[in-house]
Amino acid sequence: MQLDAIRTFIAVSETGNFHEAAKRLNVTQSTVSARIRSLEESFGRPLFLRGRQGVALSEGGRQFARYADNMMRLWRRAQHDVALSPGYTGSFGVGSQVSLWDRLILKWIPWMRSAAPDAALRVEADYSASLMRYVADGVLDLAVMYQPRRQSGLSIEQLMVETLVMVSTRPDAGADWRADYVLVHWGRDFAMAHSEAFPDLGTPAVTVGLGMLGLRYIVANGGSGYFPIRLVRPFIAEGKLHRVDGTPTMQRPAYVVYDTHSTNRPLLETALEGLREVAAAGQAEDHTAV
Repeated sequence: MQLDAIRTFIAVSETGNFHEAAKRLNVTQSTVSARIRSLEESFGRPLFLRGRQGVALSEGGRQFARYADNMMRLWRRAQHDVALSPGYTGSFGVGSQVSLWDRLILKWIPWMRSAAPDAALRVEADYSASLMRYVADGVLDLAVMYQPRRQSGLSIEQLMVETLVMVSTRPDAGADWRADYVLVHWGRDFAMAHSEAFPDLGTPAVTVGLGMLGLRYIVANGGSGYFPIRLVRPFIAEGKLHRVDGTPTMQRPAYVVYDTHSTNRPLLETALEGLREVAAAGQAEDHTAV
C-alpha cells in the first residue's frame, strides 16, 4: 500500500511546492521527492510539471487527484469501521450540502441514533458533485443535495421541495425592492426561474454564493432577497424581515442519492425512512408558513 505516497501527492498538489508539503507532513523534502517519484514510476508518467515557481498538476496528475482523495477517504472509513468500539455492529456514512444540514441532517441524526443505536454515524459536508462521487465510490452510504446528476448505479429520490420567498428589511418595500436587492445563488433551477420572473432585473448591487451569508448581510445592513421560508420565519415573527407583496414564491427540490446495490442495505433502509419522516415534517411546517 502506498498511502504515505498518496498522502504526499495530495499535500504537494494543495501546496504546489515540495518544500511546503514536506513541512506539512513533517518529513524531509527528499522523502517527498522519493514518494512522488515512486508514484510516477508506478503510473509510468509524470504527475507534476516542475518549474521555478513550484509544481503544478500534469494531465495525469489531474486524473489521479480524484482517486487519491477517495483512496484516503476510503482508508479513513476502513480505519473507522475496523476499529469500531464494542456495542457498535456497523457504521453508516452520510454526506450533506451545508444548506441542508439544519433542515435535514441535524434532525435526522437523533432519529437515526434512536432507530439504530448500534450504528456509528459519520457525517460529511461538501458540494453536490463531490458528494455524488463519494457515494458512487463507496466512501458514503448516501448523500442529500439540491442538484444531483443522473449516474449509473445510483438512485435519486426527491425528499422535499423548499419554498423560497422574497423578504425585505423594509415593511413597505413593494416594487422598490430592487434598490437594495441581494441575489443569492440557490442553484441552476432557481436561477432559471428567477430570470423568467424578473427578466429586466439587471445586475444586483450584491451577489452571494451562500444563502446564510446573504441573510446575515441584509439583516445587518438592510436589503431584500429570496430565502427559504424556514430561515426567515423567526425574523418575520420578530419584525426584522417582511414578505414583499407581489413577488412570486420559488421552489427548490432537495434529493437523497444512494447506491442502488448497497451492501449496507438494512441500515440504508432505516436511514431513508428517517430522512423521509424528517423531510415530511419540515415540508408541513413550510406549508403552514407560506
